[in-house]
Amino acid sequence: MKRLFSGATLVLLSACSPQTDKIYTVDELVVDNALLAKVLGECRNTPGELGETPNCRNAEAADGKLRLERGRRALGG
Repeated sequence: MKRLFSGATLVLLSACSPQTDKIYTVDELVVDNALLAKVLGECRNTPGELGETPNCRNAEAADGKLRLERGRRALGG
């Protein structure tokens, strides 16, 4: 009986835990401009809360990568 109660409690607690956001890779963000803009907007609007999250770091890296590529193309490279 104790095992049943403990198992049921664990299932209920895990179901109530907050969902974690998907962590996007730099490559996923480079390919999807709308997603990149959304993530960057959220990160830049609340830098104290989200600034050091993996999604924000990856979004900044993706933005930097895209800027470098645009700069190379503009210079003819």
